[in-house]
Amino acid sequence: MKTDFNKSWSSSKSPKKQRAYRRNAPLNMKRAMLSAHLSKELREIYKTRNFPLKKGDTVIIMRGKFKGTEGKIDKVYTKQLKVSVDSAKNVTKKGNKVPFKLRPSALLIKDLNLTDQRRSSRIKSYGTTR
Repeated sequence: MKTDFNKSWSSSKSPKKQRAYRRNAPLNMKRAMLSAHLSKELREIYKTRNFPLKKGDTVIIMRGKFKGTEGKIDKVYTKQLKVSVDSAKNVTKKGNKVPFKLRPSALLIKDLNLTDQRRSSRIKSYGTTR
């Protein structure tokens, strides 16, 4: 399998090739892959289905061990394409709490962090142009 990224790649049925595409993608494309669905209320306001995740966004975990829990995003791992949420932590044998890394597809954005001026202006444009 090639280790360099191919921009002209369209798709493949092979999971091996799909994983290689995501693994070898440049960081700007990986950032776009780190997006999750918006809640129905936010979808009506911003007229878009999904949005890139950012630290401080309030999310609901939809799948897995922590299904149904709500929390804020602690950290975004762009290279790993994962996110950690403050309410999702594993307890080790010693009793330490370790952040659990989740895939963005398992999350639903309930509230957006609009402290960043660039992001808030971008979101305002979503409701008007689309």
